Amino acid sequence: MGKKIEESKWRDLLYEIEQNVPPVSYRTWFLPLTPLEYDEKAKTISFACSESFKIDVLRKRYIPVFEKCVAKVFEKPMKVMLLDKSADEIKETLASKSKPFNPVINDDDDTNDFKEEFYLNPRQNFENFVVGDNNSYAHAVSLAVAESPAKVYNPLFLYGGSGLGKTHLMHAIGHYILKHNPDMKVLYVSSEMFTSELLDAIRDQSSAEKINKFKQKYRSVDVLMIDDIQFIEGKEATQNEFFFTFNTLYELNKQIVISSDRPPNKLTDLDERLRSRFGWSMVTDIKPPDFETRVAILMNKAEDQQVTMDEDFIEAIDLIAEKIKFNIRDLESALNRTISLSAHKNQKPTAKFVRENLTDLFPVKDIDITCETVKKAVCKKFNIKITDIESKKRKREFSYPRQIAMYLCRELTDLSLPKIGDSFGRDHTTVLHACDKISKEIKTNQNLADEIRELKETI
Repeated sequence: MGKKIEESKWRDLLYEIEQNVPPVSYRTWFLPLTPLEYDEKAKTISFACSESFKIDVLRKRYIPVFEKCVAKVFEKPMKVMLLDKSADEIKETLASKSKPFNPVINDDDDTNDFKEEFYLNPRQNFENFVVGDNNSYAHAVSLAVAESPAKVYNPLFLYGGSGLGKTHLMHAIGHYILKHNPDMKVLYVSSEMFTSELLDAIRDQSSAEKINKFKQKYRSVDVLMIDDIQFIEGKEATQNEFFFTFNTLYELNKQIVISSDRPPNKLTDLDERLRSRFGWSMVTDIKPPDFETRVAILMNKAEDQQVTMDEDFIEAIDLIAEKIKFNIRDLESALNRTISLSAHKNQKPTAKFVRENLTDLFPVKDIDITCETVKKAVCKKFNIKITDIESKKRKREFSYPRQIAMYLCRELTDLSLPKIGDSFGRDHTTVLHACDKISKEIKTNQNLADEIRELKETI
């Protein structure tokens, strides 16, 4: 008869796993597990999960590291057993144990009827938002806002490139607030919708009454979320109306959430009064997802569509995640196309199938991105010549762009360090130093992070 896994041991094991796998892998594949029991005589330890595809991924990718962590925590080698059980079966198994510890808390899925005027997408919530290193802070502050509207970060300003999850987080905030505070009025709109409604009110012959209704609608909410604020740049009337709306809500201690493709200080064609207010509390960015996060996103989306997770399909997902690096919507589009086409052609969705059928959805082919491509983009950005970036000149105006170019070559091509070094007339240690320096500086220098993102998009 096996023994139950004590709470302290499970927590120790989770901690050890967290130190040995990427954060997104830890959260996506390991945290949903329920520990069942361990058998010292049989030298086995068992865990269960009601999501079969997660069990499959763990079996195929993480058994060695899992068993290594188990051996360290339990001070003896044990074979990890991963069981695909329904939620009811897991409850029955746990009920047979004495006070078992289950670290996974699954809240009942309450259904909420959201009024159409809220404009919230029911499919975008915190539960299906995949958290990775690229967005963990934005997710944390968004959740904090959802838990305590107008009490922690007000306004909250989210920014990042297109398709990285800003809108998803805004909808998630709205859903969370309405679930826990059903009497609050939450309004999500795009900046285009805000502008369009304002112009309709101004054009109407009975404009005084309609403008008053417009103001009442936007200034009587408890939470206002406005997406893609960059689109009101250059629109004086819209900016002026939003300025007064912002002030009214802020003074009434109502929550404001704003998203943009750029930080406030880069919205140069926006009223200075608004730029200043946007930076009053919390400004945070969302970066492109790393490979592990992209895979997790695709896995979750595939699970939603009840796709069979076999080894061939996982390889197809890996290929899509490898090729599409900077836009989550493009990732999802590629996955949907793969599933739809494979069903239409009655073929398995394999990596080979993806290569043959999705080339038009990929960005510029990787083989077209060379060191020369990168150097041209960097030189144009910094207004220097390619001969300068390839020279031995040590002035910062040349050495800094050179280091950025080396870093981008490492990121965007499959070339080895010596090959990249040859392109710049340097050895591989110089390239390694440049890559390490830029990687570290990106984490603390927001301007550099923005420059790197813009250069990647350009390339």
